[in-house]
Amino acid sequence: MQNLTTKAFGGLLGLLIVMAVLLLVPPGTLAYWQAWTFLGIFGGSALAITLYLIKRDPALLARRVYGGPTAEQALSQKIIQSLASLGFIGMLVVPALDHRLGWSSVPPYVTVAGEMLVALGFLIIFLVYRENSFTSATIQIAADQKVVSTGLYALVRHPMYMGALVLLIGMSPSLGSWWGLSLNLLVLPALIWRIFDEETYLTRGLTGYAEYVGKVKRRLVPFVW
Repeated sequence: MQNLTTKAFGGLLGLLIVMAVLLLVPPGTLAYWQAWTFLGIFGGSALAITLYLIKRDPALLARRVYGGPTAEQALSQKIIQSLASLGFIGMLVVPALDHRLGWSSVPPYVTVAGEMLVALGFLIIFLVYRENSFTSATIQIAADQKVVSTGLYALVRHPMYMGALVLLIGMSPSLGSWWGLSLNLLVLPALIWRIFDEETYLTRGLTGYAEYVGKVKRRLVPFVW
């Protein structure tokens, strides 16, 4: 357990350091309040979820510690995760360059709205973790895994991705940039590809998933798709 906790905190700290470098080096200044606020919301939310998992669901934490392109087994998922990672990096670097070069003029209330979306995205992800202990960072099926159809899973089949999408949409405005929103054009296709790939895998290997798909029609956005 101590080793798992160390890896979880170490991974989070490393992620935040990388994010801070990507946000604060390109502008060439520390006077970028949107970046500091975003890092505070992102880091605080991620830390709160990590502390919750350490106390309430260490098994889920273990499933979330290892992720990214190198953790995936299938080539398609390695490609998807690579595209998503590049998109996430771009969503940090482009707003940082935007801040330096003055491409955008984003009103403070839009920045606040973006920050609220980031926080809402984390809240959705937390609710998913609380509902489903099998939410692995990679596509896999645990030996004792069962289909979850309660909570947000009664609205859409992939509520964690819904939360991630809300977070990503809020990132660029929260960082004071309109141009960063264009990076969603890279991330969204990768997310949709992952959804289709994951559903095929789960339908073949998880008992009851096909019936769940027949019951819950929407994949990502309630009442839409």
